Amino acid sequence: MQLIFLLEQVVNGLVLGGYYLLIALGLSLIFSVGGIVNLAHGAFYALGAYLAVTLGHTLGFGPATVVSPILVAVLGIFFERFILRRFYEEDPILSLLVTFGLAMVAEQIIRIVWGAAPLPARIPEALNGAVIVGNMLFSKYRLILLAIVALVLAALWLLLHKTAFGRVVRAGIQRPDMVAALGIRLQPYMTSIVMLGVGMAALGGALFAPITTVHPAMGADIITVAFVVVIIGGLGSFWGVVLSALLVGVVRGVTIHFLPSAGEASMYVLMFLVLILRPRGLLGEPIEKFEL
Repeated sequence: MQLIFLLEQVVNGLVLGGYYLLIALGLSLIFSVGGIVNLAHGAFYALGAYLAVTLGHTLGFGPATVVSPILVAVLGIFFERFILRRFYEEDPILSLLVTFGLAMVAEQIIRIVWGAAPLPARIPEALNGAVIVGNMLFSKYRLILLAIVALVLAALWLLLHKTAFGRVVRAGIQRPDMVAALGIRLQPYMTSIVMLGVGMAALGGALFAPITTVHPAMGADIITVAFVVVIIGGLGSFWGVVLSALLVGVVRGVTIHFLPSAGEASMYVLMFLVLILRPRGLLGEPIEKFEL
């Protein structure tokens, strides 16, 4: 019986890892290509959750979950053009300070528009219930979330590895000097990368709103975890972030099973151990700043 319960926690940990993955992958992409430490990334996640819950009252859960990330991705165009673009060739500390300030502003705007109290969100009736596999019991909604995360991951991998756009982006991460020598400007690609990154964060907020607490500070709560995932996985590594997110999710899930009070601390211990053995992270690569 204990083994069955443990396996259930592992699956729940994979769902939690998928949740982290949607936020951390976008954060990693923006840093890898633009050299920007985007502390406002969590604000887009929070905005995605709030828009999905609000739009869900009129559009329904499914359409709202699709429309919310699209709206946030469009907002990402203005974010990149009018804020991030100013800091590509500046000291990284400046972009860090600006995005930190933007995150604080975004949190207060959410409080003004939606109020300080948590926003209620529920799993749709059609997706509620459980799936029984042998002697194991799994939430139907959580399994659907895991499948959606897998589809998003596959689509992103195909975009980055099977398209001309992806080849330029990967070359910009690994050899920006060579890309510049070929006369290819990476700046136009950054708009698409930022749209993709913040859109994924918003999708995470929209999908996980029914099983988390939707509140104004939720962006600040998730950004720390996202950075831990990126650091463990390694900057610039697609599969490193994937592996790290799933590993952090499973470690937290299993730790909660044995020692509930140490659930959050477990990911920091994991980060410490990984960095002691591999300072660049599990699959980290050296990052160079791209040329405009």
